[in-house]
Amino acid sequence: MKDKPSSDQNKLEIHKLPSPHSPYALGDLKLKDPKNWAAGAPAVIHSMEQLVRNASVARGGRALFSMNQFDGFDCPSCAWPDPDDDRSSLGEYCESGAKALAEEATSKKIGATFFRENSVFDLAKLTDFEISQLGRISRPMYLPEGASHYQPISFDDAFTKIAEKLNALDSPDEAIFYTSGRTSNEATWVYQLFGREFGTNNFPDCSNMCHETSGYALSRSIGFGKGTVKLEDFYNTDLIVIIGQNPGTNSPRMLSALTKGKKNGAKIIAINPLPEAGLKGFKDPQNVRAILDKPFELSDLYLPVKINGDMALLKALQILLLEEEEKNPGKVLDHDFIANKTGGFDELARELKLYDLSFLSEECGISLEDLREAATMIAVKKRMIVCWGMGITQQKNGVEMIYNIVNILLMKGSIGIPGGGACPVRGHSNVQGNRTLLINHHPTTEQLDKLENYYGFKVPRKGGYDVVNALKAMHEGKVKFMFCMGGNFLSAAPDTTFTAEAMRKLEMSVMVSVKLNRNHLIHGKEALILPVISRSEKDIVNGQLQHVSTENSMGVVEWSRGVLEPISEHLINETHVACRMAKAVLGSRSVIDWDRFISSYDEVRNDIEQCIPGFENYNERVVQKGGFYLPNDPRDGKFTSEKYRGKASFNVTDVPDNSLADDEYLMGTTRTHDQFNTVVYGLDDRYRGIFNERRVIMMNENDIREAGLNEGDKVDLFNYDDNIERIAPLFVVVKYPIPKKSTMTYFPETNVLVSINNVVNGANMPASKYVRIKIRRHNPNVFNRIEDHIIPATGTNSRL
Repeated sequence: MKDKPSSDQNKLEIHKLPSPHSPYALGDLKLKDPKNWAAGAPAVIHSMEQLVRNASVARGGRALFSMNQFDGFDCPSCAWPDPDDDRSSLGEYCESGAKALAEEATSKKIGATFFRENSVFDLAKLTDFEISQLGRISRPMYLPEGASHYQPISFDDAFTKIAEKLNALDSPDEAIFYTSGRTSNEATWVYQLFGREFGTNNFPDCSNMCHETSGYALSRSIGFGKGTVKLEDFYNTDLIVIIGQNPGTNSPRMLSALTKGKKNGAKIIAINPLPEAGLKGFKDPQNVRAILDKPFELSDLYLPVKINGDMALLKALQILLLEEEEKNPGKVLDHDFIANKTGGFDELARELKLYDLSFLSEECGISLEDLREAATMIAVKKRMIVCWGMGITQQKNGVEMIYNIVNILLMKGSIGIPGGGACPVRGHSNVQGNRTLLINHHPTTEQLDKLENYYGFKVPRKGGYDVVNALKAMHEGKVKFMFCMGGNFLSAAPDTTFTAEAMRKLEMSVMVSVKLNRNHLIHGKEALILPVISRSEKDIVNGQLQHVSTENSMGVVEWSRGVLEPISEHLINETHVACRMAKAVLGSRSVIDWDRFISSYDEVRNDIEQCIPGFENYNERVVQKGGFYLPNDPRDGKFTSEKYRGKASFNVTDVPDNSLADDEYLMGTTRTHDQFNTVVYGLDDRYRGIFNERRVIMMNENDIREAGLNEGDKVDLFNYDDNIERIAPLFVVVKYPIPKKSTMTYFPETNVLVSINNVVNGANMPASKYVRIKIRRHNPNVFNRIEDHIIPATGTNSRL
């Protein structure tokens, strides 16, 4: 298959760079009072502003009304589910989704001329926000070893270079194949299939940095690594507990479900170090009356837990539930459920008696009065949903925290019933589908047997690298080739300087992308950029408009079909990227007919149907209105666990020692409201009242005073894990209602402080919400200690 001839002419093609700002230059910071409600008219206004900024008013505006509709395409942003039956004709999207669409539906593009006139060094001087505003990449680009500028290349030649590198490796395990959550089911399947026929299980993915913790804990406690609820359960429940999750920014459409549930009588408990707007109130932007009226109140009880105080809080709630049961036998706990469906309750009850409630109250930072109020709300409700996000999963003991969430649900018999269950709120739009379709560094024997029996090649059995272990292997020279199917790996990964050093040791890095990001500028000795059509664009194969499919966070598989013309004629789809790479690399030694997949995505789905349970009649069911649900045993009241066959497991865990030195603080990283994952849409965090600056550290007012600082002071941040001094220089102190000794900063700016060894126990993913730091007044000389502070942008490491 030959590429079309070059034609990079377009009136909106970008050639020149904006005037670069130093990644450390501070803007004109403005502070306002934090908001106490989310969405409303401002969400609409800011969505439209993003369309204007990206020169996508016509393209993006037209596509908005097809996003998340039954005959449209899946939002490229979060994984929150769409209603099964009734979807709004005004649009099934939120501000975050509109911003994501504006970015990919932009009319701006960069091609051969842009890369010829702008070196990698000059591009690296830009901030992440400035990089994101350049536009879509319009053709494949290649950076030879030692070159300063990317140069155009055809897809055929790019795949030839990939084949030369991969076939020259001493072992297939010297290559890793990373996946971002935006990759469709069809592309995911052929991608992992190629990697395994090549001979490796090295499939690190974005789950390794966000919800690996959830899958690890849930699979071991209830036998299933996904959530157990449906969207309709939110409408018909009695209590919703939201812990470590900020729906107003991270999954704004969740606010509609919370509002509907609340109007139907549900109560809401919010547990979070920061008093987020989306936990307080909501103005429905599609309802004129709601926009004009006062905000609809969401949380009935807000518990401002200390960073990593969640374990003590969850322990206290379990103890109080046991106390309530003693006062009201048979009225609080579901003893039949506990006896018939679970194991380990007696051991848990004995362990809980060892704790003193006053100690737990001090550890979590919540008064006994508020803890008792929360326990009382839980005690009298049967239909209960517990939601959590990365505020839990990125804690060092996040697995143990989820065990305790499950303990509470099991005590109440609130899982496997309508209106009750576990709800990990996943981030990227098909991250769950990636894992379902075997983007997994440790697939099960049964899964590998299915592949081997169906396709007939010898499937590798050795476990592969996750993200953290992949980075260490890259650093040690054990991995020489990296292929990224989407994402911005460098900015998402921890320990930025360590990650940058690892990237630069690669023989080749290959990035499948729609827009330029930092990972194209921190690269292997050779680098390739393979641009693809976006989810909102038409995917035409052999004259036929194709559809792909995705899985949302509640296990619904639904089709997605783009509506826009591709921004450039030099783009192909991700499925073809994987298949054409497979043909070039494997050649005649492959037993798979890759052309069959290239010609028809139906053929890909036919194979998935044969190998993955739950996908029976895939092609027929995926095009039905609303798609179909995958099997979910715990949702149906069927459990198993690591300890108890056929039963869910209670788990006993410890409360961690979070004692800090006088000059130490715990830091969590978060995103602004102008951001989705590593994509920065702007410089404002308007819900928190922070404008025109990202390099801020939110601190408790008393901590600021006791440290001899004032709001607005410039400081440097330090971490000393592994006996290495990590520095994130030049941050501005912002007074914020956060518990003492807890601080919050934005990622990726402070990823440099997250040690590669600071990981979640068991899940081995970065513990970015649990970082010990020290704060010192800014020293301008610190920049002299940063060898190359334009590279990833935020700091440096030096061994002590």
